[in-house]
Amino acid sequence: MKHHAVCHCEDCRRCAGALQVPWIAFSPEELTVTEGRPKVYRSSEHGRRHFCGDCGTGLFYFNEVMLPGIVDIQSATLDDPEAFAPQAHIQVAESLAWESGLEALPKFDRYPG
Repeated sequence: MKHHAVCHCEDCRRCAGALQVPWIAFSPEELTVTEGRPKVYRSSEHGRRHFCGDCGTGLFYFNEVMLPGIVDIQSATLDDPEAFAPQAHIQVAESLAWESGLEALPKFDRYPG
């Protein structure tokens, strides 16, 4: 593992439909797809997002210009996503303004009654 960060950029937000996306970086040689063949979406000039063609789950991100020698894997898709805790938040300049107030909202273990 090279690093693990939670991204707040607009591109990630729109592709995942989520405020933040945690990415864990490895060298491409460490990635092995054992089943199926991911579909590829060109999300920017140099960015390539790979996702499951059956269920639509985002899987990998490659951008050789900005992240040479790295494949970013959506860490929430790992078999054990608890195994590696993120080390940083990135692209926070693109966060939605109301994100900073989310911690103050009520929390429920399940749906409220």
